[in-house]
Amino acid sequence: MIWLAPAAGIALLVSGLALAYVVGAASVVAYLASGNGRYLAVLPQQIFSRIDVFALMAMPLFILSGEIMNRGGVTRALIRLSMAIVGRLPGGLGHVNIMTSVFFAGISGSAVADAAALSNTLVPSMREQGYTNSYASAITAASSIIGPIIPPSIILIFYGALMSTSVTALFLAGIVPGLLLACALFAVNAFYAWRDDHPRLTREEAPPLVATFWQTAPALLLPLIIVGGIVFGLATPTEAAAVAVFAALGVGALYDGLSRKDILEGLRRTAVLSGSIFMLITAVAALGHLGALERLPEAIAALVAELGLGPIQYLIVLNVVFLLAGMVLDVPVALALLVPLLAPVALAQGADPVHLGIVLSFNLCIGLISPPLGGCLLVVSAVARIDYWELARAIVPFVIVEIVVLGLLVAFPEISLALPRAFGFVGGG
Repeated sequence: MIWLAPAAGIALLVSGLALAYVVGAASVVAYLASGNGRYLAVLPQQIFSRIDVFALMAMPLFILSGEIMNRGGVTRALIRLSMAIVGRLPGGLGHVNIMTSVFFAGISGSAVADAAALSNTLVPSMREQGYTNSYASAITAASSIIGPIIPPSIILIFYGALMSTSVTALFLAGIVPGLLLACALFAVNAFYAWRDDHPRLTREEAPPLVATFWQTAPALLLPLIIVGGIVFGLATPTEAAAVAVFAALGVGALYDGLSRKDILEGLRRTAVLSGSIFMLITAVAALGHLGALERLPEAIAALVAELGLGPIQYLIVLNVVFLLAGMVLDVPVALALLVPLLAPVALAQGADPVHLGIVLSFNLCIGLISPPLGGCLLVVSAVARIDYWELARAIVPFVIVEIVVLGLLVAFPEISLALPRAFGFVGGG
């Protein structure tokens, strides 16, 4: 009878029902089919305990601050600063694209928001400079996943809530991997600039550095306020997120100005995105409780022991599973479904929860630019008006480089752990 649960899930998914409802309904069927129907009475308690996490309060606030800044002219200011810094290098606008994503990461924390904003602004500029539409779109999508790695990150907050891991430690751990990814993409862009003779910005086209820096300084202060306040104990992630909202309102008013319509639209988008994530958490809480009743983590641990997989081998297998899942599932969905089942085995084998969070989040972000359902690919394809599969082919070299960076993170945990260890959020090695 247990086969009824996946059958019901597939049928509901094909019908077009939202994934949270699919998971929730399939979970209820699974309880009944497995003879655990009596435990449905405790589901409200399980669901409430899963969402009654203080760190989760930061998530809608960070989403709101990103929405406000996207509508307040911050993106254009960051692009101008990136042009002033790296625009005169060969392949200038490609470097600008990557550097803007780094700046954007410290403000928004969303890969999809980054991809949408830069597809609408930088891709047309790159085409005018002589770049092919496929290359301009591919580098925009590839660099957008820097957003969820460098703090503040919605994904890392979500992982921290799922695994009861310090969000502050995760934020610190994401800084070096995010910058390492940016450096790898700079190298790829430099190679293509040399091979295809990509242009650089002229002195007249690139804005002056000092004047542009001072104009952009208010926007650049935001990530410093957020991360600095959290790291030095001046604020919790939730309090820092609240400060970020008020700072975003001030910065938006300073640049292009914010109308009442902009603010209301930002609030609406925040409510929709936050609500969808919380609905997903409640649905997965039901499935996770059933997994605990059926002792699935213990069964997976026994299978790993039977196969003789050591910590490194299991982490490699885990990454392959997450890479495949990321190709077809949204990042929050994959995290919620897979982390509670598969991560405890890695932790039992000695993996650091902070390092594991960075690796798995980085891994799933690669799925955002991988066919067949890469979210950032879909956004860039629609905004830049490029065929989806043409874009998927063009992005392959970038995906390969990002998988190499993922391999480095797996092989050298200190890349992730050095900063949180230096600030005392992770124990000594």
